Amino acid sequence: MTNPTPAETVSDVFAPRHNSPTEADVAKMLETLGQPSLDALIDATVPAGIRLGREMKLPAAAGESDALAELLAVARQNEMRRSFIGRGYYGTRTPSVIRRAILENPGWYTAYTPYQAEISQGRLEALLNFQTLVTDLTALDIANASLLDEATAAAEAMTLCHRMANNAARNTFFVSDACHPQTIDLIRTRAEPLGINVVTGDHAKAAPDATWCGAIVQYPDTRGNICDYAGFFARAHEAGALCVVAADLLALTLLRAPGEFGADVAVGSTQRLGVPMGFGGPHAGYMATKDACKRQMPGRLVGVSKDAQGAPALRLALGTREQHIRRDKATSNICTAQVLLAVMASMYAVYHGPEGLRKIARRAHAHTLRLQSALQAAGIATNDAPVFDTLCIQNVDASVIHARASAKQVNLRAIDASTVGVSLDETTTDADVEDLIQIIAGKSVSPIPQSAIRNPHFRTSAFLTHPVFNSYHTEHEMLRYIKRLEARDLSLCHSMISLGSCTMKLNAASEMLPITWPEFAALHPFAPAEQARGYEKLFSDLETWLAEITGFAAVSLQPNSGANGEYAGIITIRRYLIAQGQGRRNICLIPVSAHGTNPATAVMAGMKVVVVACDAAGNIDVADLRAKAAEHADNLAAIMVTYPSTHGVFEAPIREICDIVHSHGGQVYMDGANMNAQVGLTSPGHIGADVCHLNLHKTFAIPHGGGGPGVGPIGVAKHLAPFLPGHSQYNTPGAVSAAPHGSASVQPITWMYIRMMGAAGLTMATKLAILNANYIARRLDAHYPILYKGATGHVAHECIIDCRQFKKHGIEVDDIAKRLQDYNYHAPTMSFPVPGTLMIEPTESESLVELDRFCDALIAIAKEIADVVEGRADKTNNVLKNAPHTAKVVCADTWDRPYSREQAAFPTAWVREHKFWPSVGRVDNVYGDRNLVCSCPPLPADA
Repeated sequence: MTNPTPAETVSDVFAPRHNSPTEADVAKMLETLGQPSLDALIDATVPAGIRLGREMKLPAAAGESDALAELLAVARQNEMRRSFIGRGYYGTRTPSVIRRAILENPGWYTAYTPYQAEISQGRLEALLNFQTLVTDLTALDIANASLLDEATAAAEAMTLCHRMANNAARNTFFVSDACHPQTIDLIRTRAEPLGINVVTGDHAKAAPDATWCGAIVQYPDTRGNICDYAGFFARAHEAGALCVVAADLLALTLLRAPGEFGADVAVGSTQRLGVPMGFGGPHAGYMATKDACKRQMPGRLVGVSKDAQGAPALRLALGTREQHIRRDKATSNICTAQVLLAVMASMYAVYHGPEGLRKIARRAHAHTLRLQSALQAAGIATNDAPVFDTLCIQNVDASVIHARASAKQVNLRAIDASTVGVSLDETTTDADVEDLIQIIAGKSVSPIPQSAIRNPHFRTSAFLTHPVFNSYHTEHEMLRYIKRLEARDLSLCHSMISLGSCTMKLNAASEMLPITWPEFAALHPFAPAEQARGYEKLFSDLETWLAEITGFAAVSLQPNSGANGEYAGIITIRRYLIAQGQGRRNICLIPVSAHGTNPATAVMAGMKVVVVACDAAGNIDVADLRAKAAEHADNLAAIMVTYPSTHGVFEAPIREICDIVHSHGGQVYMDGANMNAQVGLTSPGHIGADVCHLNLHKTFAIPHGGGGPGVGPIGVAKHLAPFLPGHSQYNTPGAVSAAPHGSASVQPITWMYIRMMGAAGLTMATKLAILNANYIARRLDAHYPILYKGATGHVAHECIIDCRQFKKHGIEVDDIAKRLQDYNYHAPTMSFPVPGTLMIEPTESESLVELDRFCDALIAIAKEIADVVEGRADKTNNVLKNAPHTAKVVCADTWDRPYSREQAAFPTAWVREHKFWPSVGRVDNVYGDRNLVCSCPPLPADA
């Protein structure tokens, strides 16, 4: 490291605040590693043959204040107009208490996916509330903890129907032509590689037959009509098909629930429940199904179980469906929920309660009826069917109406030359309605009486009856409830979260600030392009910078999760091969060391997986790769390779691997999960890959949000650029997300990160990530063998410690993970990619003090294991087997364990200074899966 120049000593220079190790820290770690300099360590770790040899061409680093000012100027290029476009996106009011205490609160947005249930009870409860909200409003049996957006949820519903049919002859999926265009578009993208035949049309005229696996309708439909689908569903069921409803949850507070008129599956978005439009995302999609479909349902599922003391406890249920376990047999490749957004939506429902939601829905509906009646009085035709909040204005000169709207700074939905759409929402005012009347009718018109929703459409069933939705309607009580849940979750606010492949780095406050600016948060994703010049500039900058960082010719920002980025990358390869007349190529080689979602992604993209072996050192077996590439040369489509490997190693023959695949006609997809070890030192394009996805929520500073939001853009070589994802908004095929630019509103985080770090700061971050990982590996090596190392004995940015040797003494890796909670730490990635191991990634954002605390905790646990192995501690009644220790257990009147309360709860000095208490004891996963409960259970009688 070099001394800062005078210009770099300004108070808001960012890189030294992100890259935590000081020069003294670096010197001490290098001494431990026996390396003379940081560059010497990098030279010994990263193969010389793949080094860039130049600095990345990025703008010079800006200070925090300058970067924020620059981005604000970009944001102000977006035009703030009133949008009544609808199409699945609506204005909403985020309650200030939710914005302040959740969206802007690192206690919520820096937490990790709740795999360690004992220290995730707050988020799990909020997600259980979300699932209850969805099942109540849809009147279906079970809901997942969210999906990426409405359109991807609809596509997942299609594949669920196809799997449930389990019959090659049932290969047709019917899509109502009154579904939102982006939903139809994305369903077609997903169906094509799977060979599913998508048929669109009018549901009223459709004739279900024995080839149908399922059908989907929109409720209310994209033009605002409330249809009675009961008859159509009866015909579809008689033909043996499943029925899917894409439903508006706010409308369901007034409308008959899908489960009450025959739906098997319901999907949709929870965006209008307090989550800003954000030019398309992130938002929490939802899926609910009948009980019979639960094991085929994609995504995560929160369930109720019990802990070691028999108390109620929550955890992720039915984990056997997870991609890392089932690989190419998984229900979906999607491993990311939209947790932060699902939490916001669930809290919106908790805050308003059932009657509050009804009032919001009634108000939007009343405004819509007032507008409709005035237009009818003016002789203007609208919907013949009942409506909720959307009108289709017919037989008009659309260009005249749009011109009047533009003059009043208003956006309406453009349908065709004689049809205009208008959707009202929670934010609509009386003045808005009057403006809309004048815009559409050309004059002010008095409304005539209009009837509200009637049977069979009117909802009569109750919903949200659980006390959690009826107890916190004042801000004080709501704030306390949110804080009560927050206190049950360990996040980066408390300590390092060292999960390998997950890159839990700093999410700086200056990066987070812009996402709530109204210029970014309030834009409708289908607003005219000329009103989104700021976003256009943001996207252009990010695409240029990410292309430079990855060494590629083009970038698409559309994929809204890492797994979706994987899918987009493989679909891009598939479309390219088809265009070259090589559509027969469908073999995807996947090394054992590749990222866990890769096999499921390949299958979803219509490919057949052939596994490539790894050698004893964790490297791809080049001989096995060469043999399998030759064997499948006629049909080889791609290889999916993670670099550095998931085993935490920079594999020296990576270029040879790329050459082998290319020589047999295949393309190289590189999984970007471990890009944190590449930035500034090498790049996928430089190495020889053709496509790579990036996890902006990992390498590029977007927070995990407790399991989402994510952004997973892809970079591609020049020959693949024409085949990147398109979108119906631009009349191009191949959408992979509902919105044209995916989760646009969180992309300013990455813009700020790159802008403030600059090329030198980003490169230093990579070097320090590698240094920190090697330091941890060296400190732990004597206590837990490091499973894989590179040729020079070093690891990349993560390391795998082997805990399998303890199993013969009755100590499982799970015991170590749970015991770490007593030391105030979240466990590293457990039993992946190798069962019985822990994969540790410290990132560049952790100081030496924190690295040492973490290592000291694992070394202390090693001594506790030794006590068991050597007979000083009981084999079954010990601090490891009983971990984690809750305050209730430690403070109980009786203590019958053969170790002290202090050893249980306060094993180190730093824990005594600041103790994070797991809120439940070890959760019984087997009990929870055998007694599956996935909605809010009744409160105990004494609650």
